[in-house]
Amino acid sequence: MTRVAVVGAGIMGAATAWQLARRGADVVVHEQFELDHDRGSSHGRTRIFRVVYPESEWIRLAQEAYAGWNELDPELLGLYGLIEVAPDPELTSARALEDCVVPHRFLSPEQALAFGAQVPEGWAALFVDRAGVVLADAARHAFLDGIDVRYGSRVDDLDALDADVVVVTAGSWIGRFFPDLPLKVTRETVAYFRHEGAPLPSIVELDEHSAHAMFSLHDPVHGLKAGAHHAGAEADPDETAEPDAELVERISAWVSRRLPTVDPEPVGAESCLYTTTPDERFILERRGRIVIGSACSGHGFKFAPAVGARLADLALG
Repeated sequence: MTRVAVVGAGIMGAATAWQLARRGADVVVHEQFELDHDRGSSHGRTRIFRVVYPESEWIRLAQEAYAGWNELDPELLGLYGLIEVAPDPELTSARALEDCVVPHRFLSPEQALAFGAQVPEGWAALFVDRAGVVLADAARHAFLDGIDVRYGSRVDDLDALDADVVVVTAGSWIGRFFPDLPLKVTRETVAYFRHEGAPLPSIVELDEHSAHAMFSLHDPVHGLKAGAHHAGAEADPDETAEPDAELVERISAWVSRRLPTVDPEPVGAESCLYTTTPDERFILERRGRIVIGSACSGHGFKFAPAVGARLADLALG
């Protein structure tokens, strides 16, 4: 039986541990903080789940992850739909969705408004049914059910771990072990807003380069969670900080423009860390007995079942 130590119990470490245990490995997860801490990138009630990307490779990975979420527990997904908003139809993900045979349709301004979204004149609104949210905290718990997780177990020396293979899914702390990796750590801000009634579809707004700019998604407590993608300042993960007040104002102004049924006065805000590569792709590689699983680049949560499978392959292959 292969003995595997996983460093970090965020969503990628949790998914990897689940995949490893299913394959018969002896798994121990080391987490430097307590259960359900808010210091990293995986805390919170919801994250966006989508198969909507301008690049086909990301859509296919999301389709694989969708199957994994359903295998773990289909109730972890809230499929309320997703609207991708862009200044021009050519900037949307329509072509890639067609290539991957994903059902989608463009909405008229009136149809978008019926879904709760105010789209500027001349902009495109692309709708996909099989999207929405994944219940983030519940997902981590589901992956780690039955796994030996040692909380308060900070690892400073990978060589000291008694294991055949070590999988490092340390999020923003991975640079502690691998300073050569091309990573940037930022502290991002999300805000919460009151919305009554049925959950709204998630929204992803693209800029003039088809890049992810703003987003919103259902929150089961307040009704809506929203944020600006890759808008935070660089940060030291060992330091704590309050949400950025200027970003909260920017997010609130966007909610006021795009979501007329939502109260634009924020009822709360929090921060999380992004650990990003220059091209926003993930680093999944093996170095000797060490397997590296990072960085999520601010959009990785939805892919956890698929990424966990790849890291398990690297660990046991």
